[in-house]
Amino acid sequence: MTTRTPDVAGHCDELLLALGRFRSSAHVTQRWGGRLAAVLGGGGRLLAAGNGGSAAQAQHLTAELVGRYREDRPPYSAIALHADTSSTTAIANDYGVDEVFARQVRAHGRPGDVLVLLSTSGASANLLSAADAGRAAGLRVWALTGPAPNPLSAGSDEALCVDGASTATVQELHLVAVHMVCAAFDAALERTGR
Repeated sequence: MTTRTPDVAGHCDELLLALGRFRSSAHVTQRWGGRLAAVLGGGGRLLAAGNGGSAAQAQHLTAELVGRYREDRPPYSAIALHADTSSTTAIANDYGVDEVFARQVRAHGRPGDVLVLLSTSGASANLLSAADAGRAAGLRVWALTGPAPNPLSAGSDEALCVDGASTATVQELHLVAVHMVCAAFDAALERTGR
């Protein structure tokens, strides 16, 4: 009996197809980077969250802003909400998993700050609660999700929905979006002399 090995190169084909469609979203990442430069350059902060692989992408975004993307520049305030394991586990234990990010948004978010939520499904209950908490606290809520329509894109101020055939492809394009936002952020800072 022979088993057929999956065509691993097919993943590249899937990614290439999705990337071609995604390219038309460059204007959204450009706008987000510019807006983020204005908020963080004015003393505001970015809060970011996701689950699983999306948590890794959210943390990648905050690391690029606190550290640097390409060129050296001052650090900016960006917090990955899932990275505080003591708060996350205490909130999950005391208030339930749906409150893990929402409670932190209420603690750290200020009117005018930006909340970025990443989800391949766009249906994670804890991110939906965070979006609600963010909007109620006066934060600008942006979502990076998989294919639309989905509840998180509907519950956010703006959404960038990736049309990918698999979770892996959506996550890979979320990383592309993160880097595009960071490039636009740095360019906007340079234009304003910050």
